[in-house]
Amino acid sequence: MAFSSSFSPVMAERGLISLEEAYERCRLETEEWAKTFYLGTMLMPPEKRRAIWAIYVWCRRTDEIMDSPEALAKPQDVLLSLLDQWELHTRSIFEGHAVNWLDQVMVDTLTRFNQPLQPYLDMIEGMRMDLTYSRYSTFEELKLYCYRVAGTVGLMSERVMGVDPGYTSAPWSTGADTSSAAVALGIANQLTNILRDVGEDRQRGRIYLPLEDLKKFNYTEDELFDGVVNESWKNLMSFQIERAREWFRRSEAGVRFLARDARWPVWTSLRLYRGILIRIEQNNYDVFNHRAYVPKYRKLIDLPFSFILSQSR
Repeated sequence: MAFSSSFSPVMAERGLISLEEAYERCRLETEEWAKTFYLGTMLMPPEKRRAIWAIYVWCRRTDEIMDSPEALAKPQDVLLSLLDQWELHTRSIFEGHAVNWLDQVMVDTLTRFNQPLQPYLDMIEGMRMDLTYSRYSTFEELKLYCYRVAGTVGLMSERVMGVDPGYTSAPWSTGADTSSAAVALGIANQLTNILRDVGEDRQRGRIYLPLEDLKKFNYTEDELFDGVVNESWKNLMSFQIERAREWFRRSEAGVRFLARDARWPVWTSLRLYRGILIRIEQNNYDVFNHRAYVPKYRKLIDLPFSFILSQSR
């Protein structure tokens, strides 16, 4: 999953604080749990970065309902009830109601950057899929899951990022489609998460790699649970990595449409997250014993390259 962390049920929290303090809590949480993502947000103007922090924390709270030590100990009917409660709570936020600090920043973000409710409901539906599926037979099934739990993040962020007026103000403008690219980037990120976290997910009895692909490369579920790294596994992972890269390539087409002050952070996040795939390859595809991550020095080195890309349309 994309937002793993300790469990802190925000639905149980009550009491409002200052908006500045609430946003600072979002900043600290994003910095702690999403370091690569946080680096990208720091390249944004203050108003946009605060909104993205708020959205990130909402997504993290949604994920925590299903993906936390406490959640693993709860029966399925309790988890379904919690998701139903969270959906009602989210609908209330979109009606302008706030009972805690996260509600406050979300209401403020929605006021500044009007957004549709549907991507938020779709993400909650993605969490429900985790109660139904521990395997995905085909990539089409997995793609729906990836859209719901990660592609939706792109749609949530789209209104915050904004569109370059150069693509919309001229009489001959036909509009700029950023939605498809936003969804593609979310799917690419989630596919990368899945490849990085194969070892962790197997400990929970989950296999997110499509079973049709395991069969195609003659690699069994038992081998996966045993952490076997053989030629079949390497070929399977190479195939999965290339698929993830294709989704990153699809996302690139839409970055040029973004507002100028959003292109640099998006390029940075895209390139750094894609760098995880390179680390998996450098680790000889052994995601069972080596967690792939981009070192801090590589993140800093990449910043000027991302900036250069962001200056072109």
